[in-house]
Amino acid sequence: QLPLAESGGGQVQAGGSLRLSCVGSEDMFSISAMGWFRQAPGKEREFVAGITADSDEPRYADSVRGRFTISRENAEKTVYLQMNSLELDDTAMYYCARYGDRYFGLIAAWGQGTQVTVSS
Repeated sequence: QLPLAESGGGQVQAGGSLRLSCVGSEDMFSISAMGWFRQAPGKEREFVAGITADSDEPRYADSVRGRFTISRENAEKTVYLQMNSLELDDTAMYYCARYGDRYFGLIAAWGQGTQVTVSS
């Protein structure tokens, strides 16, 4: 069983919305900060959004602030990324990550990714 499994990716027109989900299988999920990252072809993986174990202090990359919202349901071991007003530059493979602490720090586990493609 994968420690983190993403879903919800797909193809959407610019201006549209998608909601990504990431389900964790480890007991550490509820006491770990979680994050979403993305990697576009030819580019480095970049931070998109993060949320602490207690859902306070959400953080966002400047490029997505105001359009994306990260949330989590610890009872379901699930973290979400609601993406609205999608732009062509949001096209990328999106990865879920579990930090090794309640707050942000080193990444302890990665998911395999889900592809998001935004078309004009």
